[in-house]
Parts: sequence; C-alpha cells; structure tokens
Amino acid sequence: MDEVSADKAYLSKANLQTAVDNNAIPYIAWKSNSRATNKEGNHLWNKLSHYYALNQEKFLEHYHQRSNVETTFSMIKAKFGGSLRNKTRTAQINEALCKILAHNICVLIQSMFELGTKPEFWNEF
Repeated sequence: MDEVSADKAYLSKANLQTAVDNNAIPYIAWKSNSRATNKEGNHLWNKLSHYYALNQEKFLEHYHQRSNVETTFSMIKAKFGGSLRNKTRTAQINEALCKILAHNICVLIQSMFELGTKPEFWNEF
C-alpha cells in the first residue's frame, strides 16, 4: 500500500497515523475548519495540514483517484446488489471477490464490443 485516499469523514489523527505507520501517504480530504495547532502530539497533523495547504493541486490529483474506486463500487452494487448473502467471513470475502471478478469480465467484454479492444492473453510456459 502506497497511499490512502478517503473523504472528510475519515479525517482524524488516528487514521492519519495508521496510514503513516503502514508506510502509506494519507490523502484524506481536509474539513473547512481543520487547522494546524500548537497542541502536544499534533506533529503529523500539522505536517499534513501544511502539505495540503501548500500542495493542493498535487494533493487533489491523488485524492480524486478515490472517485474511480467509488465508481467501481457503485457499478458492482448496481449489477450484483449491495449486500452479501453468505454468513461466514471467508465465504463473504470469496463472494465479494467473485463479484469483482465478474465485474472485470463484464467491463472487458463491453470494451471489446464498444471500443474494439482486442485483449491479448499470454501463453503458459
């Protein structure tokens, strides 16, 4: 994981620290009332607040990548439903992965017919 993108609802010192602790750069939208402060323990918060203020264009390039993910989730939910039917966690994970795989196959087929894309498949060795 290189970076984390999230909306304003996830802006907290704990979430910023978790991303950094996992060697990821947090691109979490800043609230209009978020400010750097002199409070004890706000070093990371202040550093990222200044980064956001001084590099908004670069920040927003990364942050807006989450819209691609949101669109993909929306497409999967519209096509296959927004809930999982299985009861166990392992089965739910497998069901979600199958939905993602099916979505990717549908997008590939749609690209073949609408855009004339010709997929190339590799040979096994």
